[in-house]
Amino acid sequence: MHVSRLDDAVRDAAMQQLPQWTYDADVRGIRRNLRFADFAEAFGFMTRVAILAEKADHHPEWFNVYNRVEILLTTHDADGLSHRDIDLAGKIDAIAA
Repeated sequence: MHVSRLDDAVRDAAMQQLPQWTYDADVRGIRRNLRFADFAEAFGFMTRVAILAEKADHHPEWFNVYNRVEILLTTHDADGLSHRDIDLAGKIDAIAA
């Protein structure tokens, strides 16, 4: 399935719905940093996201140290941000709430 990169206007509109995320122009993706009470809570969050990502066949780039999780979403096949990233970001926000 071909996935297209979002144009600037669509990206900007989508970002209005994702206030916890920031656009990173260098990688044409969106980032979010989260903190949890401890490692177990952070890892549990990552596990829930991993299940969603696997079902969507769209996987985040992420980094975890103790209670911190840093997430980058970008679609390599589209050379930047796509609707798949926006959809997954919304689902991640729902889990993190």
